[in-house]
Amino acid sequence: MSRSKKTRKGGENSPKLQPRVKKQDRAVATGKRKDSGNKSGSRHNESLILAQAPQQQAAKKKDPRHGSKKPIALAIPAAVVTDKAAQPKVKQAKLTDEQKLLKLEEDPRLNQLLDMLEEGRDLNDVDQKWLDQQLSKIEALMIKLGISDDMDNDAPSSPAKSLSDDELFDKFESGADLLKDYQDKF
Repeated sequence: MSRSKKTRKGGENSPKLQPRVKKQDRAVATGKRKDSGNKSGSRHNESLILAQAPQQQAAKKKDPRHGSKKPIALAIPAAVVTDKAAQPKVKQAKLTDEQKLLKLEEDPRLNQLLDMLEEGRDLNDVDQKWLDQQLSKIEALMIKLGISDDMDNDAPSSPAKSLSDDELFDKFESGADLLKDYQDKF
């Protein structure tokens, strides 16, 4: 069999190329496109551009930002700082009457003023008023809680302390007998 070379022509079934058109017959669409940007040197000739287009000038003056244009002071005034710093205090849980009483009794200023009175010194008017207020608060809390000064006086002469050693030992032994009786039942 004889050898045949391949050709680049597709034959009758191959896709056809568009015929060549002469330069004169071509459409004008291939010409230079219209400029879409600013003219050259526009930033240097602003006065000329503004004079030519007064409508564009009004559009430029309008602020493109949304919202309020009111100026805001970046530095905080000193008076505002002290007021706001005092306001955000943490709320503490309410104290019971017993806790209030303990807090009042442990007050160092109250103790100092009471010591000064015991020594026989005179207090100034401000300290005396404060001391009277604190003592009245303590007294009101003690009445509210049902605590009186008479109970404090009775405490040292309690019957448990007045028992002698022999009486305490007898009480202990009788307790042992009660324990044995309890154990026998169960």
